[in-house]
Amino acid sequence: MNIRRAEPKDLTKIQQCNLHNLPENYHMKYWAYSFITWPEVSYLAEDSSGRVVGYVLSSMWVKVAHREPDEEYPWLQVGHVNSLSVLRTYRRLGLAKRLMLLSKKAMIESYNIEYVQLHVRKSNRAAFSLYSEKLGFKIHRKEVGYYGDGEDAYSMRIVLKPRSFTHRLGRRFQAFVYARQRAVANWTLKCTKRVSQIK
Repeated sequence: MNIRRAEPKDLTKIQQCNLHNLPENYHMKYWAYSFITWPEVSYLAEDSSGRVVGYVLSSMWVKVAHREPDEEYPWLQVGHVNSLSVLRTYRRLGLAKRLMLLSKKAMIESYNIEYVQLHVRKSNRAAFSLYSEKLGFKIHRKEVGYYGDGEDAYSMRIVLKPRSFTHRLGRRFQAFVYARQRAVANWTLKCTKRVSQIK
């Protein structure tokens, strides 16, 4: 069994694994965009014949505190696990855990993130057990009707760098400044449009 970083040339094989295992499927454009934009954080497992038997597709998100008032800590750079899958015949070998740990390590080293988040179906007890018991993820909140078939999801997170009060205050100030900059930019744009209309 070989575990390595995923590359654009692996897209078709990874998508086949995704279609075989999961009801949530992505278009090829999304896979390609993720690999090109964040090439360091996605991994795959392949057998001796080169067939992809498992993968983790991850990306980076930017979150701003004022957009999510329930956020206790306004971190701006967040790792996100979009999809994790292992073929049934290769489960219970620890592949999913190894893929997740490699992806998390790459996120930390490449982007200095402060937490990783993911979504899991409420009914998927095996995946929930993996995330919560073996990888240390905690439930952040339940998202009603998150999936296309109407099933609820648990939004889960693992905090990597607990921060001091001073740091959190600094982050909140950053978010406040960002919000003001956006407001000024929007106001300027509106004024420009009005001036154009008068002319």
